[in-house]
Amino acid sequence: MRDLIIDCFAGGGGASVGIEMALGRPVDIAINHNPQAILMHKTNHPNTLHLTEDIFKVDLQKYVNGRHVALMWASPDCTSHSKAKGGKPREQGLRILPWAVYKHAKTILPDVIIMENVEEIQQWGPLDKDGHPIPERKGEDYKKFISSMKSLGYDFDSRELIAADYGAPTTRKRWYAIFRRDGKPIIWPEATHSKDGVDGLRPWLQCGDYIDWSDLGKSIFDRKKPLADATMKRIANGYIKYVVNNPQPYIVRNKDAVAFLIQYHGEQKSGESRGQLLTEPVKTIDTSNRYGLVVAFVSKFYKSGTGQGCDEPLHTITTSPGHFGLISAFLIKYYGNGCGQELREPLGTITTRDRFGLVNVVTDIDGEKYILKDIFLRMLNSEELKQMQGFPADYIIDRDYRWSVYPVKERVARIGNSVVPIMAQALVEANCGYLRVGERVPNPIIDQEQTGQLRFA
Repeated sequence: MRDLIIDCFAGGGGASVGIEMALGRPVDIAINHNPQAILMHKTNHPNTLHLTEDIFKVDLQKYVNGRHVALMWASPDCTSHSKAKGGKPREQGLRILPWAVYKHAKTILPDVIIMENVEEIQQWGPLDKDGHPIPERKGEDYKKFISSMKSLGYDFDSRELIAADYGAPTTRKRWYAIFRRDGKPIIWPEATHSKDGVDGLRPWLQCGDYIDWSDLGKSIFDRKKPLADATMKRIANGYIKYVVNNPQPYIVRNKDAVAFLIQYHGEQKSGESRGQLLTEPVKTIDTSNRYGLVVAFVSKFYKSGTGQGCDEPLHTITTSPGHFGLISAFLIKYYGNGCGQELREPLGTITTRDRFGLVNVVTDIDGEKYILKDIFLRMLNSEELKQMQGFPADYIIDRDYRWSVYPVKERVARIGNSVVPIMAQALVEANCGYLRVGERVPNPIIDQEQTGQLRFA
């Protein structure tokens, strides 16, 4: 009789594939209330029993049928605990989801239970009549939950871990808890990476290594629909921070461009840039794609080049190849009395007509002059986000098991809601290595060519 493994909040399969990576075997039972999530999970874990049911209502005891449960993974919805919720009212129905873990633990008594959530779950307490946490009762419900789990005979420990420290290209930080009642010790995996790569650890992975550089997006200028004011501000502020004022910008395209990411979150103060370099792991990925890739093309400024004044129309931007160098630039406004503005300033008001042009300022770098040619922008795609979240490259997110296209919005939602697979792998290897049966078998990579034929890799 094989020991069972259960994923209680399976989602698109982040924890499940992490467990497969650790043990070489699929989870036996996966539960999720969302049919869309089950579609992605079933595509990648066809041998798992999938239950599209409410976690509180599902009768796990019936499906376990007296068999021994060796491991149960549980990642309850974190949105009503997360600080990202801000001052908005919380949903009591979501905040109580950890109690479903207790309910099932009481009936099937897994040897090991691993939980994952935002670190704010440790402040879980009652809400007032308006749905806001009561400050003086902070942590009250969390302590009750942990005490209840211990009453079932479980030893308990928890830590806050950063995924980048274990080899994932994301700095996602989460609370992890381990409960076990089999007498074996709780083991925390040793970090393999660090931000600076000191003390024998490897440096954090660069999210730029997971970018598809064959797609650089399109120019931010002369678009049929001009970019929003806030987006232009982010690009301008990001360019100053990550290129002009940065001694080591991220270089792409044979040194004819530099790149960085901007985040589509509201900046807290004027001139702030929410984004990052591509030499860093990506920050937390959420359920809607909020990362834009900015690529700035630069070229050597030759003696035959000419500048222009603010009272002239913008000169033609050429695409001749050149060499890399740091440059300065500003945006010119084609209305009002102002001659222009620096990129280090927030962008002026955008009208219904495209009235902003990029003006180059030639600058000396190492005795040579350089000039900016253009700026491209696109959103990160779901395949890039998937790998930055730590999923294996072969994990299928573009179609379901019926070969139907899986919507992009759903792909991003599954990724943003997922457990970082590398974290599940590390925790399960450390605590349940004795369940290992072999290596994970990758999914075949299938491409549909223009002829309609399928190519397997």
